[in-house]
Amino acid sequence: MDSVVGKALFVAGESIAVEAQLSITRGAVSGKGHTPSSPGEAPNNDTGRLAGQIEVLQKSDKLVVVTSEAPHSTPLEFGTSRMAARPFMRPARDKMAPEAQRLVADAVDRFSRKSRG
Repeated sequence: MDSVVGKALFVAGESIAVEAQLSITRGAVSGKGHTPSSPGEAPNNDTGRLAGQIEVLQKSDKLVVVTSEAPHSTPLEFGTSRMAARPFMRPARDKMAPEAQRLVADAVDRFSRKSRG
């Protein structure tokens, strides 16, 4: 059953990653006309590096991590002493949590029905 749950968790992680990427890319234009987002809102896309470096890592059958390797992801997510937070991962997680729970519950139900014969 662990592998069934692991697959569902990975799909849930992917949905969180996509939501985080969308929250960044649906903002104001990037490049020369880039406008920073307001504090508390997801950062607006500029170079595409932040959204492009969000990934889903399957650490085990029971653990999936959605992360960003972009160096500016942590300061944006949590803010700094000089900049208010512009979170994108936590809101994506919160928005997709019901879907993630449904995916795992459905996977467990399918496994239970299958194992009963």
